[in-house]
Amino acid sequence: MSETADDWTDSSAPTLADFEDMAQTAFDALPARFRNLCAGVVIRIDDWPDDETLDEMKCESDYDLLGLFRGRGLAQGDVLAHTGQQPNMVWLYRRPILDYWADGEDTIGAIIRHVLVHEIGHHFGLSDDDMERIEREAE
Repeated sequence: MSETADDWTDSSAPTLADFEDMAQTAFDALPARFRNLCAGVVIRIDDWPDDETLDEMKCESDYDLLGLFRGRGLAQGDVLAHTGQQPNMVWLYRRPILDYWADGEDTIGAIIRHVLVHEIGHHFGLSDDDMERIEREAE
């Protein structure tokens, strides 16, 4: 049998490093005007959200949260960091994203792009329609 893209026999789940690469690729494909406004936003990949975050977001399961934006968004004004303030950050959670991917029809890249745009969208205070338009432009 010849090896094809559909042969998963020797494939393994994407690692944290793979997710970092996919998130960077997704970010690089976003419209330049959007990326330019994201200066200073840190993208971080973790396997799971921590317990404090799950409690704060009122999640019922470890799988409920695919990503998270933390910081002061442009919509709140005063986005410049104050002494001791953490930079604006977007988290993508690998294990919940993998579970979502395994249960659906979308590609892993499309899911990562969607979660990334959605979480960065919080930084800008964007509407769902705005975020959908940005995703379409990135495809």
